[in-house]
Amino acid sequence: MLCFFALKDTCKFHNNFTKKDLNNIINILDNKNNLKGYAMRKLRIFWRNHWVMVLIIFAVVVLIITCIWGLLSLESFYRNLTIATMPINMLFAIANAAIFVFLYMTVFSGGFSKLKKKKIKGSDISASNSAIKFSDIIGLEGAKKEAMEVVSLLKDRARVKKIGGKIIKGILLLGPPGCGKTLLAKAIATESRIPFISISGSEFVEVFVGVGASRMRKLFKQAREHAYESGACIIFIDELDVIGRGRTFSNFGSGEETNSTQNQLLVEMDGLEGSQFNVLVIGATNTQESTLDKALLRPGRFDRKLQVNLPNLKEREDIIKYYLKKVSYDQTSINTLRIAQKTVYKSPAEIENAIKEAALIAARKQKDKIDKDDIIEALDRIDLGLETHLTMTKEELEQTAYHEAGHAVALYYLHPTDDVFKASIKSRAGALGMVLHHPINEMHSANREKLLADIVVSVAGFAAEKIKYNTTTTGVSADLRHASTVAHTMVWTLGMSDDLVGDFTATPEVWLSESFKQKLNEKTNQIIKTSLAQVDEFLRKRWQIVETFAQELLLKGELDYEAMEQIFAKYSQQENMKRNIVQDLFSLEKKTDSDALKNAQNDNSEPQKTVVVSKETADKNPQDKTENIQKPAEEKQTQEKPQEKQVEEIKP
Repeated sequence: MLCFFALKDTCKFHNNFTKKDLNNIINILDNKNNLKGYAMRKLRIFWRNHWVMVLIIFAVVVLIITCIWGLLSLESFYRNLTIATMPINMLFAIANAAIFVFLYMTVFSGGFSKLKKKKIKGSDISASNSAIKFSDIIGLEGAKKEAMEVVSLLKDRARVKKIGGKIIKGILLLGPPGCGKTLLAKAIATESRIPFISISGSEFVEVFVGVGASRMRKLFKQAREHAYESGACIIFIDELDVIGRGRTFSNFGSGEETNSTQNQLLVEMDGLEGSQFNVLVIGATNTQESTLDKALLRPGRFDRKLQVNLPNLKEREDIIKYYLKKVSYDQTSINTLRIAQKTVYKSPAEIENAIKEAALIAARKQKDKIDKDDIIEALDRIDLGLETHLTMTKEELEQTAYHEAGHAVALYYLHPTDDVFKASIKSRAGALGMVLHHPINEMHSANREKLLADIVVSVAGFAAEKIKYNTTTTGVSADLRHASTVAHTMVWTLGMSDDLVGDFTATPEVWLSESFKQKLNEKTNQIIKTSLAQVDEFLRKRWQIVETFAQELLLKGELDYEAMEQIFAKYSQQENMKRNIVQDLFSLEKKTDSDALKNAQNDNSEPQKTVVVSKETADKNPQDKTENIQKPAEEKQTQEKPQEKQVEEIKP
């Protein structure tokens, strides 16, 4: 202080000595004081952690000096005798000490509770080449905004303390696996430049009771030391649900170890002792928030809850571009927007895995760059599995082709939200063939039309087999199971039948009469039967498309989006069929089959004429549909069942 006032008085008499120079000197003195205080804190922490070892070393040094002094005071005979027996005595002493230390460390001093944690200093984080910043994370805009606010609070701790506020105790990251929760925690540590301790929730679980709580105490003790040294510290607990799920109690003592670990976590975060150190706990879990203990979720422990969701279309495209920059790829053949549409509902980790798999496929094919076919094959391997190369007969392969063609045609023309991306008759994962489809845009809820379209598409393979062979195979089992499940959910749970509204699964079964259950089941069966009739009518009227599609499948084995678009575009130019007929399901005033056929095939035709495609004309020129004009007034009696008449004419 005397130096400060002396410098201040000197400034009054020297004009060359400005106020800026005085501030620089004061800052230098403050930095020296801060360094001195930092060194003293380091020395105190070292003494607090290693005082036992320091005392042991001091005692050993004193003992050695005393032994040397005692040997020098002995006669030569006794001195030589003592020196000769010292090696064997030292060997026995070392053996006894080793046995004692082993028992002490493994039984008495918590050797079983040793933590396998990883501690990273704040300076190491900012200087590391692999440091993760918010700019490196694609998407997650809402979560990043909340995380940036936490970082600002950690950086400006003095201001928060000055106005009487407190830094938040915990952040809970929720969301599906592979969406960037760990990256977000690393970015918080990188941006705030404070120590970061990472640990997994499973490391607190052991056979021995009390080990988890002991590890939790050691973890927070070390975190407080780092916070005392650096001002704050972050603890990242991955898979928090292992120790954070709701506590259970039983007469047999099961769950007591997890309960004690969780109780210790609750006390350490916000217990009776309180905390004067800035220790921030970040927990990540893939489960629902409701599975965690309520005491853990209350304010004062996990104050913020950040939802980390799957990326949308724009974010998926940016993620694909980011990972493609790390590999050599053909920019002319790869359409990142199309790949983003095919990877709907995929996490960033799954997208990264697909790019890596595509690189392996390209290397296996002796290519220098990744192209579109490599990425498509990689996505097929991830979504559909590896091809099993089953030996199938010609008849079985043909039946599979017509089955998948029915699915694809119905999906392309009738589904309001999904689009078909691939059709295959190559056996994968136990399936003889499959049609891969995804929503065009992210859908977070489904309406009645979408569910009805799912049922229509599911039974389309059944209808195609029935039309072609007048019989069906066991390949329709999974389709019928899915259609029955959706229809049952619509009637019993979602109230999407005509006149029965309510979630009847929430009603106790004893409260529902047998007649009412039978009525619900009849409504369920009616949905499936009506959907089957609609798709059967649709496929019969457009059977030429199904034939062409099935033959292309038999020829190539697989059809991607571009190949299917060429097939559908050729027939769509001849008739305007891109419409959604599933909205007509369960309509009280259904249109007649002749009107539906007329509106689908010729929107510009006269209202008194009906279009019928004859088998002979379709065989001669299948691409050009000849219209046979018939007057309904003259053949009123023969048109009582127009559907059966047309089926006879175009049935293959």
